[in-house]
Amino acid sequence: MFPKLIGVGDFFLPTYGVLVAIGFLLGLWVAGKLARRNGLDPDAVKDLGIQLALAGIIGAKLMMILYDFKHYLANPGELFSIATLQAGGVFYGGFLAALGVAFWYLRSRRMPFLPTADIFAPAIALGHSIGRLGCFAAGCCWGLECERPWAVTFRDPEAHKLVGVPLETPLHPTQLYEAMAELAIFAILYRAIARPHPPGRIIGLYLVLYPCARFLVEFFRAHEQANPFGGPLTAAQWTALGLLVLGCGLLVRRSNAVVVRTAKQA
Repeated sequence: MFPKLIGVGDFFLPTYGVLVAIGFLLGLWVAGKLARRNGLDPDAVKDLGIQLALAGIIGAKLMMILYDFKHYLANPGELFSIATLQAGGVFYGGFLAALGVAFWYLRSRRMPFLPTADIFAPAIALGHSIGRLGCFAAGCCWGLECERPWAVTFRDPEAHKLVGVPLETPLHPTQLYEAMAELAIFAILYRAIARPHPPGRIIGLYLVLYPCARFLVEFFRAHEQANPFGGPLTAAQWTALGLLVLGCGLLVRRSNAVVVRTAKQA
């Protein structure tokens, strides 16, 4: 739609990158605000957020390479190409990498894992929602052909050149589907964390709501790589099912835990 925000010669400022940066900053602001409200050190939380962002970028690109391993194995030079460096990667890879870094950071700083994860859940949902708007602007993560009234048609040759999105073809706006789902999840989590809740309830809700949304959106997304196991489900859908099981297990285990209150409620 609008892949380049500013262009001067060969240099350009990608709209995707700007929106991802805005999403990160807003998410970090929300995490700091919720940390203060829930009695945690906002500076430590913001420091963790920066480290999670770096881990997320690396993890997302690594999973992107794993998802299309055969292609990169046959074309190793593309590992360090401009297209690969500019690609956002696979969100699940970034999320899992961030979880690993969070576990290490919180353990080394002796910060409570579940209360801190609860704080980051709404922030992640908000940042991801804005990031998906960046996907829409760039044209990546496009959908299947669509005849519905809300179908979108990409016409900018630069979008096709940068990410390969089909031009002049009505497509499902899967980027907007996911952006709206994440915004709704953010609203649910932000409201839930303001009420008395046991530690782990909010991150558990996120691990149930987002995988369900992503599982459904995947049916409308276009995929170049074959599905694993030769079945009808994509790699992202299998990952979603795994995280859904984790989220359900966390909610069940924490259902009888001691309820915590925010500073305002106390």
